Amino acid sequence: MNAYLKLPAGKAVTTEEVKQLLERYRTALGKTGEQLGWAYEQAAFPYTVHEHDSVLYLQGDNRLYKGMAISVRTDGEETFIDVALPPGATHGDKGKANEFSKWIAKTLGGELHLFSGRTMTFNGA
Repeated sequence: MNAYLKLPAGKAVTTEEVKQLLERYRTALGKTGEQLGWAYEQAAFPYTVHEHDSVLYLQGDNRLYKGMAISVRTDGEETFIDVALPPGATHGDKGKANEFSKWIAKTLGGELHLFSGRTMTFNGA
């Protein structure tokens, strides 16, 4: 299963920039948790991040979440951020992947192709 974000023409990102966006996302979740008075970040982002060969591997931290992989690829002038779920992924992984994909699409703009096959278009921040 795969979802991907096609960035607007002329816009490009690196794996390191996606990693920084991921950290920004986690920080925002932590601030939400502070406002709510509980460890929301842990529930909202139950993954540890590992990088290998320019791919970010998000490893789930319990039985409800197995993980996902995030990578950046280019095709000519176009840049894509791919989100892939492994064969053993759970419904929770798919939900978390959709949440992060939508957040990154809102942040960067572009055309988000969801796991369901539907497409959403964002203008970016």
